[in-house]
Amino acid sequence: MKILAKFLAAAFALACSAVAAHAQYPERPITLVIPYGAGGATDIAGRNLASVTPKYVPQPVLPVNRTGAGGVTGTASVANAEPDGYTMMVARVGSHTVNPAMKATLPYSIEDFDYIGVFEINPVVCAVSAESDIESMDDLVSRIKENPGSVSYSSSGVGSLLHLSSPLVIDAYGVEKANEALIHLPFRGGGAAATAVITGNADFICTNSSALAGHIKNGVLRPLLVTTEEPVPGIDAPTVNELGHPELNALVGWSGIAGPKGLPEEVKTKWGEWLQKVGEDEDFLKKARDLGSVPVQMSVQESIDFINNQYEVFRELVVKLGMEVE
Repeated sequence: MKILAKFLAAAFALACSAVAAHAQYPERPITLVIPYGAGGATDIAGRNLASVTPKYVPQPVLPVNRTGAGGVTGTASVANAEPDGYTMMVARVGSHTVNPAMKATLPYSIEDFDYIGVFEINPVVCAVSAESDIESMDDLVSRIKENPGSVSYSSSGVGSLLHLSSPLVIDAYGVEKANEALIHLPFRGGGAAATAVITGNADFICTNSSALAGHIKNGVLRPLLVTTEEPVPGIDAPTVNELGHPELNALVGWSGIAGPKGLPEEVKTKWGEWLQKVGEDEDFLKKARDLGSVPVQMSVQESIDFINNQYEVFRELVVKLGMEVE
């Protein structure tokens, strides 16, 4: 009996230690992959979120930019990572809806991820350099119609929201074959794409408000429109409703948290709790709103439904504009 008692005690202790070890996630720092370059909307959203995680996450959440191929490189690295919760990512409109909608061959699909939740939505702003003689969307559209193939726009790479948004907006203004009427200049990230317009190396950009708000505030970019029903504080531009194009309200960016498919339930539960706390954090909310972003809290299913709907919308537009990429 004594031997049996010792065996049961040892087994119980071992089981308890295993449970305790399992309950310790995270035991080490968590890598948060940002699949686009510094200064863009994805980078800003991810670093804003990571800046407040020390209040709620017991280990550091370390943002890492893994750029390349318009978000594909970093996103694929997460899809192929060990699903242990130590490699997560900022899922983005470009990486998870535009890229799949545009590119026939990708090293991942939107089903290769476990989604925790969408935490931010960003309206799109079209802007030109403050030194440009283009004062309005009418000026921009007139120039494109008069000289098709002479006006350039910058993006964060093939398959990004920036790549699709400019032709989409110009198409809404009645420019035939909008994709062919513009010169696309891809850069490694939204920050570099915005800089190209500021320095005069590209004529205009259509990207998320968070990536341009600082440049607009500093007076180096002139906003021409914003894809919201109501004006956005700090962005002195007419809304698409005011310009007679309410259909462009569907053109928005978003950021969420995702990990490789097969995450343990504990990891998903803890990330869900952390994301909820971050979404209620006053520092996070203030910074997001100051950039013209809209903080949101979506459940896992709401996020999946939202992402799938975005994919369908963009896929339809890609086909219409002839923007499929092999």
